[in-house]
Amino acid sequence: MSDTAVISTRRNWTAAAIAIVPVVAALALGQIATFPNLPWHAGLAKPSFNPPNLIFGPVWTTLYLLMAFAAWRILRLAPSPARRLALNLFFAQLALNAAWSWMFFAAHNPSLGLVNIVPQFLLIVATIIAMARLDRLAALALAPLAVWVGFAGVLNYSIWALN
Repeated sequence: MSDTAVISTRRNWTAAAIAIVPVVAALALGQIATFPNLPWHAGLAKPSFNPPNLIFGPVWTTLYLLMAFAAWRILRLAPSPARRLALNLFFAQLALNAAWSWMFFAAHNPSLGLVNIVPQFLLIVATIIAMARLDRLAALALAPLAVWVGFAGVLNYSIWALN
C-alpha cells in the first residue's frame, strides 16, 4: 500500500470518527431529554397532522445517519475556508438540534422550542448551501433534515398555539 493510500485511509477513518461521534452524542442527548418527558408531551393538545409517536424514532435515526454521512463527505475534503464554513454551520445546527429537546421537552416549554427551531432551520438551509458548493451528495443528504425540521417547526408552533 502506498503512503498516499495510507494517508487517505487514515483521513477517511478520522473523518468518520469526527462525523459520527458528535452526531451520536446529539442523538443521545436528545433522547435523554425526551424520554422522561413523554408523559408530559402526551398530555398536550396536538394538531390533527401530528404523526404517531412510532414515526419519530425511525425518522430521527435516519436523519442522524444522513447527517453523519454528509459531515463525513465534507470532512474528507482538503481544508479550505469553504470547508470550514460548511462544517461550522453543520456543527452549529447540530448543537441547536440537540438543544431543542432540552428546550421543548425537558423545560416543558413549546415556546422555548420555537426560539430554537427557527434559527435551527435557517442554519440547516445555510449548511446545505455551503455543502452544495463542495459536495452535492453531502448537501442532498441534508435535504430530508430540512424538510423534517421545517415540518417540526410547524408542529412545534401548532402545539404552542394549542396549549
